[in-house]
Amino acid sequence: MVEEIALHCVALGIESLTLYSFSMENWRRPKEEINGLMHLYTQYLIGIRDMLMRNNVKLVHLGRRADLPHGVQKELNETMRITASNTGMILALALNYGGRTEIVDATRKIAQEYKEGKLGLEDIDEECLNRHLYTAGLAEPDLLIRTANEMRISNFLLWQISYSEFYVTETLWPDFNEAALEEAIIAYAKRERRFGNIGSQAKDA
Repeated sequence: MVEEIALHCVALGIESLTLYSFSMENWRRPKEEINGLMHLYTQYLIGIRDMLMRNNVKLVHLGRRADLPHGVQKELNETMRITASNTGMILALALNYGGRTEIVDATRKIAQEYKEGKLGLEDIDEECLNRHLYTAGLAEPDLLIRTANEMRISNFLLWQISYSEFYVTETLWPDFNEAALEEAIIAYAKRERRFGNIGSQAKDA
């Protein structure tokens, strides 16, 4: 199902797709469930390589990689290495990810560079923080899709979704298919993105 959505995004010309796969809060789940999930991630990261290469997709990781099991880290690193030169869609896998933790980690990096004299206070601005986030180099999301009628952000890309459009569907993630994705994109395309402006309708009134 993940491959189906990813391939459809490639076909639609979408530049990047981020999947919230495993949050840092998910470590609170039963150990047996976590072990099973990590085994699946290991197998998935191996199995997805051919599809990524055939479709020129680059895999990147968002999150604290060092806290993942060795097997997952190994296959994640290898899949990213293999696809590093691909120039098509970027598939960002948020694995062991948390939005607050991302901001904390970015702040620590900035503080360390300031301590080392690599940054001055005048250098610390929004762009500086952007460069130190897990998502450095990625465009901010245009559209955030929440399945299962969930009405919360769930600690996902807290900095990056400041101006993202939200789309909530009752469809459960296992049932979210190409048609559901197209419905979300069509709904997004009908919206007017103002980014703080008053919008054309108000200006024309």
